[in-house]
Amino acid sequence: MADNKDPSDIHLYTAATPNGIKVSMLLEELGLPYKVTDISFSKNEQKEPWFLEINPNGRIPALTDVFTDGSQIRLFESGAIMQYLVDRYDTEHKVSYPRGSKEYYDVNSWLFWQMGGLGPMQGQANHFFRYAPEKIPYGINRYQNETRRLYSVMESQLAKSKSGYLVGDKLTIADIACWGWVAAYHWAGVDIKEFPHLEAWMEKLLQHPGIEKGRHVPERHTSLDWKNLSQEELDKRAANSWVRTESSKDQEKK
Repeated sequence: MADNKDPSDIHLYTAATPNGIKVSMLLEELGLPYKVTDISFSKNEQKEPWFLEINPNGRIPALTDVFTDGSQIRLFESGAIMQYLVDRYDTEHKVSYPRGSKEYYDVNSWLFWQMGGLGPMQGQANHFFRYAPEKIPYGINRYQNETRRLYSVMESQLAKSKSGYLVGDKLTIADIACWGWVAAYHWAGVDIKEFPHLEAWMEKLLQHPGIEKGRHVPERHTSLDWKNLSQEELDKRAANSWVRTESSKDQEKK
C-alpha cells in the first residue's frame, strides 16, 4: 500500500470494483499507510457476521480506523469514507478545499451526484447489458441512455473547466469518486468517444501516481483493457462472473 514507514490504524475492506477503488486511490493520493482485506464476493464474505459488524449493509468498501478518542470508528459508503479521510487527514488540502469555501460545497455536490446518479445508473446499465439472465431491451436502453446523459453532464462541466478537473484547479475527491465508473464505460456499452473532454479527463487522472497505484488495489484493474476485447470475449467474462451466477439464482427462485 502507500509507501510509509509509520504504523497505520486504517484498515480498508474492499474489492476491485468502481466503488472499491475510490478509497484506495484516495489513500494513495494522500500517502496514507493502510491495511487491506480483499472481500470475496464469490464466497459471500460481505454477508458474514464479522463484516456486517463493520458495514450492516453488507457492501464494500468499508473502513476502520482508530478515532481521536482512542476508540474504533467503522465507516461504510464510499462517499462517507472519502469525506472522513479528507476531513481528518487532508490537512494541506491536497485533494480537497477548506470547509466553508465555495469549492468545498461544489466538491460535495459532485460527490453526491456520483453517489446518487452515476454509480447507480451505470450499475444498472452493467446489469441489464452484461449480467441479466434475460436480455431486456427496455432495461438496457433506459440505463445506457441515462449513463450517456450523466456522462454529458460531466462533459459539459469539463468543457468549461480551465484545469481539466471537475472543481477548481486541482484533483479532488469529486474526480476520484467518478473515475472508476467512467473507466468502465465499455462494460456498460457506452462509447467514450462521444465525450472528448471526459475521455481526456479519464486519461489525465492516470498521470497522478496515487490514482495509478490505487486503482490496482486489491488486484489489477482491468476495465481499461476491455475496449480491446471482442464482444464474444466480453460476454464470456460476464457469463463466468459471480454476478451472473447470483442473478441466475435469483431468477430460479421466482
